[in-house]
Amino acid sequence: MKLCVNREYKDTVFRMLFKEKARLLELYNAVNDTDYQDPEALEIVTLENAIYMSMKNDVSCLIDMRIQLYEHQSTVNPNLPFRDLMYVCEQYEKYTIKKDLYSRRLVKLPTPRFVVFYNGREEQPERKELYLSTAFEISEEDPALELRVTQLNINPGYNEGLLRKCPALFEYMEYVNCVRAYQAEGDPLGDAVNKAADECIRNDVLKEFLLQNKAEVVKMTIFEYDEEQHKQTIHDEGYEEGYDSGYDNGYGSGYDSGYGSGYDSGELSKLVSLICRKLRKNKAPETIAEELEEDLETVQHICEIAKEYAPEYDVAKIVSKVQDILSAN
Repeated sequence: MKLCVNREYKDTVFRMLFKEKARLLELYNAVNDTDYQDPEALEIVTLENAIYMSMKNDVSCLIDMRIQLYEHQSTVNPNLPFRDLMYVCEQYEKYTIKKDLYSRRLVKLPTPRFVVFYNGREEQPERKELYLSTAFEISEEDPALELRVTQLNINPGYNEGLLRKCPALFEYMEYVNCVRAYQAEGDPLGDAVNKAADECIRNDVLKEFLLQNKAEVVKMTIFEYDEEQHKQTIHDEGYEEGYDSGYDNGYGSGYDSGYGSGYDSGELSKLVSLICRKLRKNKAPETIAEELEEDLETVQHICEIAKEYAPEYDVAKIVSKVQDILSAN
């Protein structure tokens, strides 16, 4: 049995929007209360291999020896400090590649700051700090290693001063809220996204950005919302607890166990879960493969296995059987 993973990870609309230097400088000034004017003074140093779920949702920049990592999240994630630790370590490794770390001279590093812009539906405070030390098994009053991430809520009614200072971020949220409003009226996701894009263009909200990139923005938005719904489904159905017992606990027994064809158990569980959701809607394997942008043969094989567990589609049992077949091959 041949299984292939589609590794064409997707940008988010947030990342696409703030890839442009002028907008990113505007965001930097708003976050740091600075007044830099020259976009060319800012260097974009985003790592292209930094992935969360299936999406690239980060933007990193360097200016005047200050390096900042900005992320957008629509779900609450307590593991952000650890992810950012890995991210900044890779950035520092790149920065010091030609420097002598064994020298008596101190190697100076860019000063880091980590910010996540939250716009999910779960209630969150206007601002909160997330600490790496919270994840330590043994708590210490003065941990030897610490990293702080600032989470800023950008939903309506929160951090309005920040949004006024950064029109691009404000208009991004206007677009998000417009999509949600059409969804609340009962429009299917695709229709809601298209209507929101057209309304924003009419109202001069991200007008130039949407006129230039509408098709891509619509596609990415649909993918983002599908991912958000998937993560909520996992949470609601208790799959996260299942991962902790062996499927994907981050770095435990289920992680990267060598199932073949590039899969680790977390990726496989996620793919199977997505496929099962679409099977419950009576979608054909060809449609599922197209919507998930996955290899058709892979989807067909998983669908064949999943049929044995219909209509409940026990994801854990399906994953186990797929893994058994992979191991046998």
